[in-house]
Amino acid sequence: MLSSKVIHVDGVFLGAAILQEGLNTLRFYAAHESVRALHNACLPNLAALHTQVRRLFDMSRSRLMPQPA
Repeated sequence: MLSSKVIHVDGVFLGAAILQEGLNTLRFYAAHESVRALHNACLPNLAALHTQVRRLFDMSRSRLMPQPA
C-alpha cells in the first residue's frame, strides 16, 4: 500500500481509498455497512470514488428515514 485517504460524509467515517501499487487506481475499503456494496471497488481517482460512496450512503439514509404521510 502506497497511501490512503479517509472517506467520510457528514462526519460519518465510511472507509478508505487505498492507492494500488503499480495500477494507478484507488481501491475502496468499506468500513460502514451502508457502503459495503462498494468494498474493493477500484476507481481511477478520489473524486469518482467519493461520488460513488456518497451516492450509496445517501441512498441508504433515504431508505431509513420515515416518509411523510
